[in-house]
Amino acid sequence: MTSVENRDKSGKGRLGLRAFAGVLALSVFVHPSLLAAQQAEPGSATSEGTPPTWSPLSGSGQTSTGATGVNGISASMQMGATSSSQTATDPLATGTTVAPDTQALEPLTDADTIPIDEDIGRQNLREARVDNPTAERISRELDSEDDSGIRLGTLILRPSISQKLGSETEKSGGVKDDRIFSETGLKGTLTSDWSRHELSVGAEGAWQETLSGDETDKPRADIDARLRLDLADDTIATITGSYSFGREDSDDPNAVTGAKVQSGVHQYGAGASIERDFGLIRGSIGADVTRLQYSDAELSNGSTLERSDRNRNRYAITSRLGYELSPALIPFIEGTIGRIDYDDAVDSAGYRRSADLYGAKTGVAVDLGEKLRGEIAVGYERQKFEDGRLDELSALTVDGNIFWSPREGTSIDVTLDTSIDPSTTAGVNGATIHRVTAQLAHDLRTNLVARLTGGTTFTRYDGDAAAADTTASLAGAGLTWKVNRYLDATADLTYERTHYNTGVDNDSLTALVGLTAKR
Repeated sequence: MTSVENRDKSGKGRLGLRAFAGVLALSVFVHPSLLAAQQAEPGSATSEGTPPTWSPLSGSGQTSTGATGVNGISASMQMGATSSSQTATDPLATGTTVAPDTQALEPLTDADTIPIDEDIGRQNLREARVDNPTAERISRELDSEDDSGIRLGTLILRPSISQKLGSETEKSGGVKDDRIFSETGLKGTLTSDWSRHELSVGAEGAWQETLSGDETDKPRADIDARLRLDLADDTIATITGSYSFGREDSDDPNAVTGAKVQSGVHQYGAGASIERDFGLIRGSIGADVTRLQYSDAELSNGSTLERSDRNRNRYAITSRLGYELSPALIPFIEGTIGRIDYDDAVDSAGYRRSADLYGAKTGVAVDLGEKLRGEIAVGYERQKFEDGRLDELSALTVDGNIFWSPREGTSIDVTLDTSIDPSTTAGVNGATIHRVTAQLAHDLRTNLVARLTGGTTFTRYDGDAAAADTTASLAGAGLTWKVNRYLDATADLTYERTHYNTGVDNDSLTALVGLTAKR
């Protein structure tokens, strides 16, 4: 009996070991099968051709509604993972759907060891700081990935050429002049593709040729270059250079009355500045030089009138101090001191018009990314002439530029500007010019852009010269059709009216249509 009992006990021990091994084997297969069931495609058929049964994850507080057994495990799994025909099936095989055990499923990895992104699932992801250098670098990299333009080493050139046909009608009192003209324009940008520092050059020019009517061509050109040097994390140096050319309008207060061709104005500029952040304090100082040079005016009788007595240089040093209330809001104060020197110590009327200039203003700079950015400031500017017969020329200044995009595909650009324009009239010191312009652009379609433009310019003189005050208003509309990535078709209509306190008002209507080829 003893040997029999021992054999029975040893047999039971072996049965216990076999049962334990079976449980281990079953657990090895159960966990992968549960994962396979969760990752299965909705609508995949089971081995018996019935739709799959889905169960929620652990902790959801719900149970499976399909034909499952205890704890949500399918009956076939409870019976050894066999089908109704007693044919063994592999739980990992395609076509077999196993509902997970919502109570027994354990996490395969310790959640504390997984780095969790707290923005996962957010619809409105957090925006980076507007002055984040990493964000700026990424933005430059994205721009450099644009396949438009021509690569010149580490520089990218994006040129365009336009050809337009225009019609212009000018009316002054009872006199009306019409002309048909062609306009050829060149435009381009040159930008760097560097990991550090940045160079940007923009240029635009147009030449007009009168085809019929009064010959009053109005050529223009503008070039602006800017080099930013990243000296350190908190220190930036900027070097600038510019050139512009335009012809004075016949209704300009300084224009020559009755001239066939008004004087051309060449403006040259150069400057350098350095900016540094001291924690929440931002400081900058810069110096710039501007030269204005005037060509001779052509009179109706064929003779010329020299205008070189208006040539002058302007030197200025400007310092700004700002305080960062937030990364997007920086109030500041700014001061300017400088000098205006004329080439001729005495002008044609016998006046010494060289002057000292002073200015101060306070404002706020805003940068909310693509939605809203810019700055606006109010201040005071004064010019004190060498000639005691000329009164000081002073003005309350309002300057700024605001770019606002209320919605995608729509942008509004508003510019405010105040400047002082010395006069050439004997006994008159000059005028204060206040200018405001606004441009609205809206994408009617992905390849069709509508534009609206409006603006007003107030020219105001002191004392008895106030009779020469003028108010000029401008309104315009245009369309740009992007035929393809290399060709645009444009149409523009512009109306301008100049009102004089004393004298006859001037009206001008200009229409332009043309094509622009770009690369």
